[in-house]
Amino acid sequence: MIRKLADGRYRLYSRKKNPSTGKRRNLGTFTSRKAAEKHERAVQYFKRH
Repeated sequence: MIRKLADGRYRLYSRKKNPSTGKRRNLGTFTSRKAAEKHERAVQYFKRH
């Protein structure tokens, strides 16, 4: 899940909420949406292998 921040950067959040805090985990902040999408694919690959 990628959201655009007020400063123009993009942040990748986990799909599931953290049960202890009730919020989504921050999986990294990126300057471009393309970089965030690339990292999201890498995270999904890592979760499955």
